[in-house]
Amino acid sequence: MDYIKKDLGSYNLHMINTEKFKTITVKVVFHTPIIKQEITKRNVLADVLLQSSKKYNSKRDLIIAAEELYSVDIANNNQRLGNYILTSFNFQVLMDKYTEEGNLDKAFEFFSEILLKPDVEDKKFKTDKLEIAKNNALIAINSIKENATGYCLTKMAEVYDQNSPISYRMVGYSEDLDMITENNLYETYQKMINNDYIDIFVVGNFNNREVLALVKKYFKFKSIKKKKASYYLKEHIPRKKRLFAGEEIDNTQSKLGIACSLNKLTDYERNYPLVLANLILGGGVDSKLFKDVRERNSLCYTIRSFVNKLDSLLVITAGIDRENYPKTVNLITRNLNDLKKGKFSDRDIEIAKEFYYTSIEELEEDEYRIIAEFMMEEIMGLAPIVERLKKMSKVNKREIVRVLKKITMDTVFLLEGVKHEED
Repeated sequence: MDYIKKDLGSYNLHMINTEKFKTITVKVVFHTPIIKQEITKRNVLADVLLQSSKKYNSKRDLIIAAEELYSVDIANNNQRLGNYILTSFNFQVLMDKYTEEGNLDKAFEFFSEILLKPDVEDKKFKTDKLEIAKNNALIAINSIKENATGYCLTKMAEVYDQNSPISYRMVGYSEDLDMITENNLYETYQKMINNDYIDIFVVGNFNNREVLALVKKYFKFKSIKKKKASYYLKEHIPRKKRLFAGEEIDNTQSKLGIACSLNKLTDYERNYPLVLANLILGGGVDSKLFKDVRERNSLCYTIRSFVNKLDSLLVITAGIDRENYPKTVNLITRNLNDLKKGKFSDRDIEIAKEFYYTSIEELEEDEYRIIAEFMMEEIMGLAPIVERLKKMSKVNKREIVRVLKKITMDTVFLLEGVKHEED
């Protein structure tokens, strides 16, 4: 892969050239500090923009136009990264080589029509389109419990630190839906376009000059923006006594979520020893938790751990039978404490490093993972992949143990399944 970043004043353009794909993928990302009361509005806005545009007056018109461009795929997404909410819009289209000359140009134009020329009259979005988007948002909000693992982690985060963005529900809040109007949603759109920090990513096999010309032609953002705050959340001060909380759910299986705070890590520790510590603890089928809690003691159906670096948080999640809850928590605690004492082998470190190297290699197989990787490099100021691989290869046991000792099991949340099989 060849990577070039260009500062175009009002946004950054990231061109990632690779011969892996037959498609060109473009992603426009709007960054702004997150405000809880604005999450629902940003979700609705992202949906409204994909309902219609000034040129394409209905969803049907958009679909027909996309089909005429050889099924160009348009999508949107809202996510939280630390202190920021990122509203993203992307399209994916076959290269001109597999369609016709000029199709990429037309796809860029189509995409810019949706993003920059919305279906607005008198500085208001259309009522019918707004109602569709609000109804979609309400359905998503009301179905939050359908993903039991996701709901468990949401509740765990709310208990862990209710005053932090960690606790915000990115699906939105029903009480905020009623406050959204045609006028104030358009005001939110204007703020996003004019005030948000913007990154544009392009991935595929293309001519850099041609893509640069297309981006300049169709994305004429005016004002120059700067990032307004750090992405890193303020570290959570660990409780002196572990907090246990829970909720019942109409489900046969229970879900366990454990929030572990990470404190006083250096940038090096966060990006290298911590990654290996997590892999050894619960990052895969060779991890301590998988082998001991799931395989050896048969206490859970699934178990894993993952790290959120921007939140200074390590999370352990498991699917269990509720009667196994105390034993599972005790065994997880024992495994973490054993690792802090250095009770793991050089082979465990080698396996974790091999897993890391493989995951980096697999990045190149997915356009959106490539974009996510380069976006995190940008946000966190990470070294290029080649340098990171070299540094990771040199991480030793002493450094991993030092990081493990900075992990505190703070909050344990049980989403207790109370439904019986015969029900």
